[in-house]
Amino acid sequence: MKIVIVIPSRMASERLPNKPMVMIHKKTMIQRVWEQAKISNIGDVIVACGDEIIQKHITSIGGRAVMTDPKLPSGTDRVYAALENMMTNENYELVINLQGDMPLINSDDIKKIILPIQQGFQIGTLVTNFENKKDYFDYNITKVSVEWIKKYYIGKAIDFNKDYNYFNSNNVFHHVGIYSFKIETLKKFVSLPISSNEKLRKLEQMRALDSNMTIGLGYVNNVPISIDTENDLIKIRNKISKTKYE
Repeated sequence: MKIVIVIPSRMASERLPNKPMVMIHKKTMIQRVWEQAKISNIGDVIVACGDEIIQKHITSIGGRAVMTDPKLPSGTDRVYAALENMMTNENYELVINLQGDMPLINSDDIKKIILPIQQGFQIGTLVTNFENKKDYFDYNITKVSVEWIKKYYIGKAIDFNKDYNYFNSNNVFHHVGIYSFKIETLKKFVSLPISSNEKLRKLEQMRALDSNMTIGLGYVNNVPISIDTENDLIKIRNKISKTKYE
């Protein structure tokens, strides 16, 4: 199966301006995500850029970057646009949408996103346990209710929400927002109108569930830190200074 990892990236972040280009020690955030994708060694890696500054930066470090419309409504729409804008048909069969704000994503965890597609789901994504009770109550963290097929290995997504009050099940987990699609499924997804729940919850995966598309869940052991705020940035800089990642 020919796989491509596409990292959507744009400068217009509401809570952390110029997010892809912020420095985390000696490297930009987008460079760190790109490097982890390359280390996974499961396919080509492309950065889908909403701004020329990102395109020039990725090209300067030897990466492959494709320009897309900065006004696209979601990261998944940007991923598809990048594939459409490529000059050659690479005949990719599976696409991984890797978020550009997870600089410490484990390269082995990226590989686990393939499993749900192999198990017959239309879309794949990842879950993990909450690190603590505070995270469960945190509105900034997306939660997913899970119907396990094999516990802590593969499951089915029932619903997503940021509000913990929404759920009345014990099988609620921390959603790790990277996705896998077969090419034809990705094409179908971006052709769908934005759904009411997608608008209300500000979660693009609801577009799929509202259209009765199946989402499979792989399990990972750790929560990769997503950088959305200045506090997140400080936290990850401190973590990198104490690890092998620098």
